[in-house]
Amino acid sequence: MTAASFAQALDQITRVPGVRGAMLVAGDDGLVVAEHLMEGIRGPAVAALAASLATRLRRAMQAAGTGAGHFWQLLCERGGLLVVPGASGILVVAITAPDVNAGLVRLELLRAAEAVG
Repeated sequence: MTAASFAQALDQITRVPGVRGAMLVAGDDGLVVAEHLMEGIRGPAVAALAASLATRLRRAMQAAGTGAGHFWQLLCERGGLLVVPGASGILVVAITAPDVNAGLVRLELLRAAEAVG
């Protein structure tokens, strides 16, 4: 996948009202692969958080015997973090405002994860 296609996938996510940024993150080490963020969002910190949460959630779900997760949402006072794991190990991440339409963001994250492979 090219840098242009990464940018296009992230652009579709950030077009959703209430989305402050979108990223592609290497799930194994938390490095930023591509990002489209509003001013003031610390991409490397968000990427590290997303990768750490994804690793812990995978282990917990495996231990519980529930199978793999397809969508994770972390809600906080001032926003949220929505994550969809891609088949290639890339995490598709959205940083959102508290009042975002999470369902619409989820659809765009799933489309981007499919495009990333």
